[in-house]
Amino acid sequence: MKQWEVVIGIETHAQLSTQSKIFSGSSTAFGAEPNAQANAVDIALPGVLPVLNKGAVECAIRFGLAVDGLVAPKSVFARKNYFYPDLPKGYQISQFELPVVVGGKLTIHLGQGDSLTEKTINLTRAHLEEDAGKSLHEDFQGKTGIDLNRAGTPLLEIVTEPEMRSSAEAVAYAKALHALVRWIGICDGNMQEGSFRCDANVSVRPVGQEKLGTRREIKNLNSFRFMQQAIDYEVQWQIAEIEEGRAIQQATVLFDPVTGETRAMRSKEDSQDYRYFPDPDLLPLMIDRDWIERTRASMPELPEAKKQRFAQDYALSPYDATQLTASLEIADYYEAVVAIAGKANAKSSANWVSVDLAARLNKEDKELGATPVSATQLGGLLIRIGDHTISNTIAKKVFDALWNKEGQTADEIIEQQGLKQITDSGAIETLIDGVLAANAAMVEEFKSGKEKAFNALVGQAMKATQGKANPQQVSDLLRKKLG
Repeated sequence: MKQWEVVIGIETHAQLSTQSKIFSGSSTAFGAEPNAQANAVDIALPGVLPVLNKGAVECAIRFGLAVDGLVAPKSVFARKNYFYPDLPKGYQISQFELPVVVGGKLTIHLGQGDSLTEKTINLTRAHLEEDAGKSLHEDFQGKTGIDLNRAGTPLLEIVTEPEMRSSAEAVAYAKALHALVRWIGICDGNMQEGSFRCDANVSVRPVGQEKLGTRREIKNLNSFRFMQQAIDYEVQWQIAEIEEGRAIQQATVLFDPVTGETRAMRSKEDSQDYRYFPDPDLLPLMIDRDWIERTRASMPELPEAKKQRFAQDYALSPYDATQLTASLEIADYYEAVVAIAGKANAKSSANWVSVDLAARLNKEDKELGATPVSATQLGGLLIRIGDHTISNTIAKKVFDALWNKEGQTADEIIEQQGLKQITDSGAIETLIDGVLAANAAMVEEFKSGKEKAFNALVGQAMKATQGKANPQQVSDLLRKKLG
C-alpha cells in the first residue's frame, strides 16, 4: 500500500491588543451592540481617509523581534479586492509584496517526559491588515444582518512554511504561537471571541515525492481540539479520494464540529484573483533602527530564553522547564514560589505548580489567575515540607485548606489543625510496637519473604500516626525492628 506524507501550513489571524482600530479611532472592545463601533471610516463613507494606528505597528515589531524575523525598514499597504456584504469598501487593506515582518521561526515541543522532542517551524511572513465585518444569519426571518463592529479591527496575519507533518505538530505550533502572542502582550488570545483564528492548509503526497500536493484550506479553526479533528478528517478524506482515482480540487473548506467533517465552501482563490495593488491613501510604512531598539528594550524575557534559564538556575529537566514556561503567567507564578521557598525547593516547587496546582485548577475549570492559593502561600507550604515540619501526605491536606480558606498561611493551618510531623523516634517506636503486636500475621508473612507485607505494615504505622510521621523514618525503624 502506498505511504502518504501529510503537509500542513498554517495562517493565523491574531487580533492586536490596541484600544482603537488600525485605520480609525473606533473602539475594538468586544460585545457592543451591532454597528455601535463603526464610524465613517469603518463603513467607507465617500471621502474618508485611513490613518495608521502606531500601536498596531508596535505590536508587529514586538512579534518580529520575538520570532527573530526581519522587521522590514519599509513595508507597503495594499488593497485586496473582493466583494462581500461585510466588506463595505469592496476591498480589504492588507500587505502583500512588502510585509512588515519577513521570516522568523518558532520552536514547538512534542511528546512528554523523557520522550520530549523539539522542532523548529519556519515562518514565511507576518503582515498587518484590517478585519472585515460579520454577517449574522440568525433571527432575521430568512435575511442576513451585517455587523460592522469588527470592520477595521487590527490583525497580524502570521504565515508558516508548509513544514508540519501531522495534526499533532499543527496543534503544538498553534499552542506555541498562542502562548507567544499573549506572552509579549500583543493579543489576548481569546479564541471564543475571535481574537486568535487559524486556517490550516492541508495536502498529502506520496512519501519521497518533492512536489506538493493540491492543498485545501480549512478556515476559521477557533479551538485546538477542532483543529486536530479537522486536519485528521481532511487528511483521511484526501487520501481516500486519491486512492479512488479522483483528483483533489483546490478549495476553501469549513469544519463542522457536529459531524466531525469538512465541507467545501468555495474554490480556493490565488493571489492574482484579489488584484492587489498599493493603497494610494497610505504612505509606505517606514520603521527605523531606533524604533526597533526602543521596542526591543521593552520586551520581556522570551519563552525559550526563560526555559534555558530555568533549566540552568533551578536544575530542572527539559520537560519541567518547558511545562513551566508554557505561559508567562505560569512562569511568573513559579518564580514567585521559588523566591519564597528557596532554590533548595526548586524541584518540589516545579512539581507542585505543574502537577498538584494544575490538576486542581483543571478540576475546577479555573485559570491560574483565579487560583485561591497565592505563590506566597504555596511557597510557605513548600518550606514546611522541605524542613520536615509536615509530610507530603499532610501537605495535601494543608493545600486543600489553603484552597478553601482564603488568606490563611500554611503555618496557621498546621498550627490550628495540629498537623506537625512526629519526628520523636521514641514516640514512633512505641507506635510501631503496637502495630507489630496487632498484625502478627503480616509480620510472619514478611519474615517468610513477602516484601508486600512490609509495605502493608508501613501503611498501618502511618495510619496509627494519622499520617504525621515521616514515612522514611517509619520505614527505617520498622525494618530495624523486624531485623
